Amino acid sequence: MFDETVIILTRILVASAIGAAIGFERSFHGRPAGFRTHTLVCVASALLMLVTVFQTGWVTNVPAGAIRTDPTRMAQGIMTGIGFLGAGVIFKESPTVRGLTTAASIWVTAAIGILVGIGFYVPAIAGAVVTLIVLSGFRALEKYLPREFYVDHKIKFKRENVITEASVHELIGAHGFKIANLSQHLMNDGQTFEYRMIIKGKNLRNTEKLSRHLRGVREILEFRIVPVNE
Repeated sequence: MFDETVIILTRILVASAIGAAIGFERSFHGRPAGFRTHTLVCVASALLMLVTVFQTGWVTNVPAGAIRTDPTRMAQGIMTGIGFLGAGVIFKESPTVRGLTTAASIWVTAAIGILVGIGFYVPAIAGAVVTLIVLSGFRALEKYLPREFYVDHKIKFKRENVITEASVHELIGAHGFKIANLSQHLMNDGQTFEYRMIIKGKNLRNTEKLSRHLRGVREILEFRIVPVNE
């Protein structure tokens, strides 16, 4: 009995340490689910698996051999439940969807908690190390990887001062972007006209050049430049 207690406490402590490590990375970068959330997720997953692993310790008055444990069923239930928690940290801040990486980190934290709960320390620790490398190390690596940046862009004119679509393409192209899609809107009882578009480019700093240029165009009533990211 003493040995089982030590095993159980050890697994809970290991789960809390791993969850806290992953959660600290999320909290450090200001994510909605951080230190406490990830710790609780990892501990909860380990506890639920411990319930299954040590089922013979709490199921009493049952004939010997009558208990059939299937830890995989508990693991499936945990991962399904974590899906709802992960969905709660994903939100759309038009035009950007945020929280996807945090939702994924919660999911992998639950998986690590399951491994700790059944005593698979090596894959659990390896998974935690890889997770931290992905969350922290890949952040720096992304800066050096070739990629395209997408930007939500809107330009509003008075109806009589609208520039042509060809001029819009030329304006965007001159600042290092290409138009991925473009729509046109007549608003305010026909008083104003707006181009709405998603533009893409390889250097996000070109948005400042574009903004500086648009600020100097008197015909433009309003404009909006919003990078689209996670």
